[in-house]
Amino acid sequence: MRGPSRGGRPRRVTWLLVAGVGLAAVNLRTAITSVGPVLDEITGDLGMSGAMAGLLTTLPVLCFAAFGALTPALIRRFGEHHVLLAALLALTAGLGSRVLVQDQWLFLALSALALSGGAMGNVLLPTLVKQHFPHRVGAMTTLYTTGLALGTTMAAAGTVPITQATGGNWHVALGCYAVFGLIAAVPWIAVLRHEPPRAAAGQSLGIGRVLRTAMGWQSVVFFGTQSTIAYIMFGWFAQLLRDSGMDATTAGVALSYLTALSIPTSLVLPGLMARVRDHRGFIVFFFVCYVAGFGGLWVAPLQGVWLWATLIGIGMGTFPLALTFFAVRTRTASATAAMSAVSQSLGYLMAGTGPFLFGLLHELTGDWRAPLAMLLATALLNLGVGMLLGRPRHLEDAPAMREAAPAAGSTGAG
Repeated sequence: MRGPSRGGRPRRVTWLLVAGVGLAAVNLRTAITSVGPVLDEITGDLGMSGAMAGLLTTLPVLCFAAFGALTPALIRRFGEHHVLLAALLALTAGLGSRVLVQDQWLFLALSALALSGGAMGNVLLPTLVKQHFPHRVGAMTTLYTTGLALGTTMAAAGTVPITQATGGNWHVALGCYAVFGLIAAVPWIAVLRHEPPRAAAGQSLGIGRVLRTAMGWQSVVFFGTQSTIAYIMFGWFAQLLRDSGMDATTAGVALSYLTALSIPTSLVLPGLMARVRDHRGFIVFFFVCYVAGFGGLWVAPLQGVWLWATLIGIGMGTFPLALTFFAVRTRTASATAAMSAVSQSLGYLMAGTGPFLFGLLHELTGDWRAPLAMLLATALLNLGVGMLLGRPRHLEDAPAMREAAPAAGSTGAG
């Protein structure tokens, strides 16, 4: 592993890598959050049924799970730089071409192409930070989590104004995000020849080995529970407020405020985590915020709505926390890639069921208390696995010790 300017790397290459990480992060959610604001227009123009619209909104978690799981194998075969460049080009091609078609199935296929790039980028960025900036993990994780938050907010907030400015043309609004993918690809083209040698097959850490460790499953459940809470809030927070008597505009503003809080937490949290080895204090702090926010929605949803939104938004700092764990709980880039891949692929599958179950509980009970109890239970599970994951350990230790024992035994016998 080589840190910035510590392994003989030219300073120009270091700055290209910094720019490449930040620009790539901006693109990883644009294919998702640009669709929701104009979903009615998309489904109406393409003649999508309710089931097809549901498939379109579920597609992100399916692609994140499938393509995220494939990424470590692609890294071993082609290398991190080549795979990330291919991911950005796939994302760009999907975003730019899906708006040119009128067939709903082709639109879904090209959306999957764009989402495949985002899925691979999700796994790769923590890996690249660990590989190229092992002594600057906090600062570089801050860069890419903040870029991720900015890109998510940009696509969510900008799609409708662009649609209105172009006379209601949602095709232009969605397609314009492909430009950001092209820009992000430029630094990775420039640094292709500076890619470090790939690890030998026996030296890499695969997904199966991660799942044979307790820490691997703790990371999966931690990532899955925090994503479940986030997806539920993105999908249902505004509706909960509207059902409680708030007008649609104010409810939308409250949701935007809640999601925007991810930007300051992404700026601050990774750097703080990099300074300490034991992270259980962060886990407890975010759990307290969750409980206070969800409890407030339970007893007085409108009276303290801005306080509840603030507390929940801060609690959702568990997302950059989960991403930072991939780097601080591993020693090598291959272990970071494996832990990131398995946590995100299985975690997003878990998260995909959250909004459905939340809505089902509301429909069955006709009230918001049972769904809120589900959120509290999810936060409690997040706390439990987080307290285990937050201890100062490294993923490689468990499989390394298991493999070392037979080797030592055979040496002694000889």
